[in-house]
Order: sequence, then structure tokens, then C-alpha cells
Amino acid sequence: MSTTIDDVKDRSFDYVICGGGTAGLTLAGRLIEDPDTTVLVLEAGEANIDDMAILRPASYGSHFGRPEYSWNHETIKQKLTGDVSHVWQRGKGLGGSSAINFLCYIKPPGADIDDLERLGNPGWKWKNYEKYIQRTEGFTPPSEEIRRKLKMNFDTWDLGKNGPLGVAYPPTIDKAELNVQETILNAGIPLAARPMNGDPVGTYFAPCTYDLKTHTRTYATSAFYLPNKDRPNFAVLVSAHVNRVVPASDQEAEFKAESVEFEHKGQVYTVHANKEVILSAGTLKSPQILELSGIGNPNLLRKLGITTKVDLPGVGRNVQEHILSAVSFELRDDVEFQTMDLLADPEAFQQHLDLHSKGSGIFTTGIVGFTFAKLDQISPRAAAIIKAAEDKVMRNANSYPPGLLEQYKISLERLRDGAGCEFISFPGMCSRPNPPEKGKRYISFYVALNHPFSRGTIHAVSKDPTTDPEFDPHYFEEEVDLQVWVEMIKFARSLRNISPLKEMTTKELNPGPDVQTDEEIAGWLKKIMSTTWHTSSSCSMLPKENGGVVDPRLKVYGTKNLRVVDLSILPLHIAAHPQSTVYAIAEQAADIIKGSFRS
Repeated sequence: MSTTIDDVKDRSFDYVICGGGTAGLTLAGRLIEDPDTTVLVLEAGEANIDDMAILRPASYGSHFGRPEYSWNHETIKQKLTGDVSHVWQRGKGLGGSSAINFLCYIKPPGADIDDLERLGNPGWKWKNYEKYIQRTEGFTPPSEEIRRKLKMNFDTWDLGKNGPLGVAYPPTIDKAELNVQETILNAGIPLAARPMNGDPVGTYFAPCTYDLKTHTRTYATSAFYLPNKDRPNFAVLVSAHVNRVVPASDQEAEFKAESVEFEHKGQVYTVHANKEVILSAGTLKSPQILELSGIGNPNLLRKLGITTKVDLPGVGRNVQEHILSAVSFELRDDVEFQTMDLLADPEAFQQHLDLHSKGSGIFTTGIVGFTFAKLDQISPRAAAIIKAAEDKVMRNANSYPPGLLEQYKISLERLRDGAGCEFISFPGMCSRPNPPEKGKRYISFYVALNHPFSRGTIHAVSKDPTTDPEFDPHYFEEEVDLQVWVEMIKFARSLRNISPLKEMTTKELNPGPDVQTDEEIAGWLKKIMSTTWHTSSSCSMLPKENGGVVDPRLKVYGTKNLRVVDLSILPLHIAAHPQSTVYAIAEQAADIIKGSFRS
């Protein structure tokens, strides 16, 4: 990294961006297109440039628990999951979570994005989403050979081809993936019509953030930092942990962000913003920075000894999270399927490392099999579950906090007609609690609930910025989440009884034979559940009276020049892995800040 503390301390930049992750680097890359605009990005992690631990595809979960790559956050104990806490991993270093995610490139239903506008945010709609995400995308269609082998048709697909983020199908896709997809088709789920263009209902093969020339991960760093790192109007300081935003005066009616206080190698510094300060620290950290800056619920701030600068009770509320579990089946020994299980053998692991350098082997594969289904496509109990949820919402309509009823009305529509039930084909064992048998291979299905009703909170618990806030997802406080998830598990388990998967597998490993009834499935889920680490909505873009933190221009209410640009602004979660959506948010934010956005 060429930027040092001497280049930054006590200096002024037009824009100071707090967080060098997916959103922060994308936004910076667009703002510096004007050579007269200066931008500083402060990133708490390290640069991790040219690090094969990050760049090597198919290294799923290898970064978790390693402090050089991951923040190992933990929720508070959840009373409805056996009084245990849950680990919330996040990317640490340039590129943020785009540096350690599973490279999945998924787009949400167009209706999910249009819902943002319905909730009071003009211009936040699918038409604009497509325009902005195509600026980021550099899609390379697969070869004719792969298209024929996997029966793929791209006639109706439309992705950007000239953007800086490489999006492609990995060169090694096992033919057995087609057998898995055929099983899902035989289960009654259709092929998705236009999964990259707003209609993902059904099953399809999805691309990855993958560079076909180097066989490495593409991410915010490769797309927006490295091509711009030598621009004279661009500075990025790593190992710079933001503490708070400092106002120009405590006497003004509106909070005017003057500088950012941050810690670098044990010392505290400030840097000045000529125009704006932008928080892109992510859903878990942006609300904490606001609260430590005196922006939030006065009752909470008072307990921490923080003077309230802006009374904004929506900060840290409305938190939503995707939840995840997995079902695994043992493959027959004679089935040809190169799965991740092979890497458990150190000799095979080294062999595939060598193959990767030549552009082949397991480290040139990806997670490509995705299914997004409506509840009534996978469960005969759909009508009863929907009716019970509708009745509860109507019963409690007068007791919800401001704005939540409007969200729940949309959530009920999604429960009836939306594709919130996600099933991901994973070539290997990734489930709990029963361990794999040595020498065996597995096919698993991740089962992800994407339209949760439960709402959590994220709040600072100390004036010390290095102390994590309290993460409380309130898992299963709305019972409909668990009811839908149980039905999803039952559908995933049923796939083993359908050809051709029926002929490929010998038995179910997890949940296993001891888990049969709905009550037993629910109990198993509570014990083994995880998350896809897609937390959203802690700084929701909503009208202030409905619990909003930012307006449709992403400006924090009660401030003149402080914005939030990351997944925390999403007011209602989407049925998709959010990587593409974070890029789209940042692209649209850049135009808003430049003054060139037209709704």
C-alpha cells in the first residue's frame, strides 16, 4: 500500500469513506472518476493484495476464524435456539466480505427491489437496479461446450459485459450437477426464466465472481481498487479503525460532519472531509459508528454516556438475516462426481493445488446449482402457514412499531407469491451434526430462508469503538420463519427419493434417521442452524417516522453531509445472495452523490 498515515493525518479530502469493503471501494472507484474529486477510504483490516488464500476459488470457509481475513463476531445468546450464541463472520481487509464469500453471483427478484420504492424510496426500483449493476458486471458467457453439456440457454439473459467485475462460469463444472438439476425439475420445480433479470423462480446454474484468465476470485479490490490505486486523487489507508464522526459544531440544528476520528497502529488521528463523510462499514458496524457519533436513540446513548447529537431511534433496528442449514446424502461409490470431500486427503489436496496452477481441478470449480421456489411449490402446508401468518399480522396490527406493518404486508405477499425458499446444490458434505465417513463422498443441499419475519437489533454497548456492539437477531421470534424452514427441509430431504438422485445416493447423513417429525426437524434446526452472513437493514432507508435512518438519497436524517452506503440501508431483505445488490447500491449512490441520478 502506498498510502501512509503521514499522507492522511490532519489532511482534508472531499469524501472520506469509512470502510474499504464491497460498497466502499465501489463507491470510491466511481467518485474518483472526476480527477478534481479527492477520496480517502479508511479500512480497518489489511490490504491482503495478491494473497492466494483469498484469490483461490473453492476455498469455502477457509478464512473463517483467521483474524487476518475475518471478523469473528458473535451474537448474544438466543433463547429460541437453546440459549447459544451464533458466529457472524465478516470479511476483514480490502474488499470486505467480497474477499471471503463463496463467489456466488445471484440477483434478486425484480419485485423485491421494486418493494423498496413501495416503502417510500423513489428511484429505488428494478429498472434502476439493472442499469447500475450492469455497470459493474463484466460477464463472459460460457463456452459452447459447457452450454451443451449443461443444457444452458442464454437467449433471454442480459448481463453487463464491460464492467470491471469479472463474472463467469468456472471452467470445471461436473456433469453430475446436471443430474442434480434434473432431480429438482422432476420434483416439480421449473427452469428459471430469467434469473439474472428479475425472474429467478425455478432452478438454474448461476455464474461466479471468477476470472477465467487467472482462475482467481474477482472482488471489489480487483474491480475497483487495483485499477485505480495510482490515481493521485485516491487514497486508501489500511489498519485504520474508524471510531466516530465528529461534527463541526455541537450548536448547529443539523449535524454537519467535519472529520472522522480513527485509530491506526495504536494512535488516534483525525482526517477532515471537505464535502461528505460516508459510512460503508457494513450492517454490523455502520450503526455502531452512528451511535458512537451521538446519532441514535437518546435512551441508549445516555446509558453509554454519549451526548445525543441527532435523535434517531431507528439506528440499529429492523435487522434481518438469512438463515441456513444443510441436508446431506451419501453418494454411491460408483457415481462419477468430483466433490469437495476429496480434499480431506492431504495428498489429494496438494494434487488439486498443483492442478489449479494449470487451470483445472477442484479449485477451478464453483457453487453453481441454485433453486428459488415459492412456498406452495415445495409444501402442501403452504396455505395453512400463510393463513396463520396473515391472521397474526392482522391481530397485532396496532401493536407493531411504526412502519413494521407496512413491511409485513409486503412480506405476506412474498410468502404467497415470492421465491424466498432457496436450495443450493453443494458438491460435498457441509451439514451437521453427523460427521462424514472416511473415504465417502456426499451431495448436500444448503437450505436458506431469505424472507424472514423476525426482526433483530444491533446496538453499541460501550463507548470503546473496539468493543463489538450487541448483535441480537431475535431468531424465530416470529414462528412463521421456523414453520417455513421446516417445510423447506422436508422438501430437500424428499429429493433423495426422486430420480436421478435416487440412483446416485445410498443414504441420508443429515439430519439422519432419528429426525422425522416436524417437531424433531424444528429441534434439529435450532441446534445446528447457521446463517449465510447476509445481515441487512440496521440503517434502514425508510421515512423517518417509520423507523428510517437514511432518506432515499442515503443521507442520515438530521445531518447535512453524512450518508450510509452499504447493505444496512436495505429496508426489507431480498431473496438473493446480496453481493450483486451491494454493488448496485454503491453504483446508484455514486450517481446520487455526483448529482447525476435521475429516478
